[in-house]
Amino acid sequence: MKKNKTINVQGTEIIVLSENNKDDYISLTGIARYRDSERSDYILQNWLRNRSTIEFVGLWEQFNNPNFNSIEFDGIKNQAGANSFSLTPKRWIDATNAIGLISKAGKYGGTYAHRDIAFEFASWISPEFKFYFIKEFQRLKEEESHRLNLEWNLQRTISKINYRIHTDAVKENLIPKEISKHQSSIVYASEADLLNVALFGKTAMQWKNENPDSKGNIRDEASIEQLVVLSNLESINSVLIRQTVSQKSRLTQLNEIAITQMKSLLANTNIKKLKNNK
Repeated sequence: MKKNKTINVQGTEIIVLSENNKDDYISLTGIARYRDSERSDYILQNWLRNRSTIEFVGLWEQFNNPNFNSIEFDGIKNQAGANSFSLTPKRWIDATNAIGLISKAGKYGGTYAHRDIAFEFASWISPEFKFYFIKEFQRLKEEESHRLNLEWNLQRTISKINYRIHTDAVKENLIPKEISKHQSSIVYASEADLLNVALFGKTAMQWKNENPDSKGNIRDEASIEQLVVLSNLESINSVLIRQTVSQKSRLTQLNEIAITQMKSLLANTNIKKLKNNK
């Protein structure tokens, strides 16, 4: 999943594109605006026409891009340095199948580069600017790391909740409400809907018909307790399928498990704390 984030370096805003917290691509257009806000494209092209720049980005592509067109690269490198030579990011990308630079249109349009190349460009702009640029980028990555740690702690909390569910099942003898005979007699087209009926008491289509204005689906609107139970039901259902248990019997068993686990979860203090801290 791609996300746009912005860092501010000495009064200049620079967009960082991240995909799954890796492969960061940084706006060279934004960096160039530090030098001249009205001629950022000219500054970028001026940097790109340098032979040392071409050798660097070409070496990066050879290490990271199996589809890099080395023949075209050699041709461009041989022309570099001549007074008549010019090179745009788009021409470089189209000619060599480069992946280190990308051109984007629209709201966040401009030229972006892999962080390795962006650092090189920042150094060409100004050693002082590069210093502050790296500091801000490191701060951004530290914030992302902190967020990932919070998500990991959330997963650990859910694991503890799951353990409590199993211990409660031993201590308590809950008598759940059974699904109706009509529901148990229906043959469900998908296992997903089987789980929906076991947990929510209705199929995805039935829920959608009851909530026509909702942009999401039945699971998008589920509570955290329901999502935890749903995850457990999916695992249990896969075991029952391997044991060749009939759909009707599986639905009954899963419904009973869902009610038992939901009662346990709703009484659990850990899940209440988790909700209050959201």
